[in-house]
Amino acid sequence: MILTISTITDEAALAAIASQLQALSWVDGRETAGATAKTVKDNSQAVMNDQAGQALRETILPHITQNPVLLSAARPRRFSHFLVSKTENGGRYGAHIDNALMGAGEGRMRSDLSFTLFLSPRESYEGGELVIHSSGGTQEIAGEPGQLVLYPSSSIHEVRPVTSGERHVCVGWIESLIADGAKRELLFDLDNTRATLRAAGNVDPAAMLTLDKSIANLTRMWARP
Repeated sequence: MILTISTITDEAALAAIASQLQALSWVDGRETAGATAKTVKDNSQAVMNDQAGQALRETILPHITQNPVLLSAARPRRFSHFLVSKTENGGRYGAHIDNALMGAGEGRMRSDLSFTLFLSPRESYEGGELVIHSSGGTQEIAGEPGQLVLYPSSSIHEVRPVTSGERHVCVGWIESLIADGAKRELLFDLDNTRATLRAAGNVDPAAMLTLDKSIANLTRMWARP
């Protein structure tokens, strides 16, 4: 399942992020790439452990970890530390697949889902489309600021060359409580059905209770905390 979520819609928050991006320090993006990805990665990575990076993290993090649509779709067990990248001057990130396991020690996690949160106005750069390849076809996505794309980490994906301007995005990974993507999608569909029925009103309470029970019990059956 590939899902685009309007994660940050508040103009003040987007303006704050745009300002904070200007204060960041940058390093070669290949420093955070795996051995194979280094050969196709040409971008810059923000330093996130200094004052400017931590301030941006604190601004962005709640919008990701508290978004109800993302929580329903991903069923997160844990989030990775996220990265902020800048691509310019013909830079790109060629076709690659994310590492199956990330981090070390107690922070070791399985990457079930990847996300890209767009931060730059689309009119401020050319190129830079996120391309996700799957058995069902290929999707090219060029999001507006605040839009997050959630997609399987198992998919081959790439970023087209940025031919002018600067493309800023936040990227990260999620280990889900439910490793199987088809099961996550089924629960997401049931959540959406429940929300639609509640919004419509005049729902039989007994039927709604049965739906609640089914969602809870499927989660209990499939989740691996």
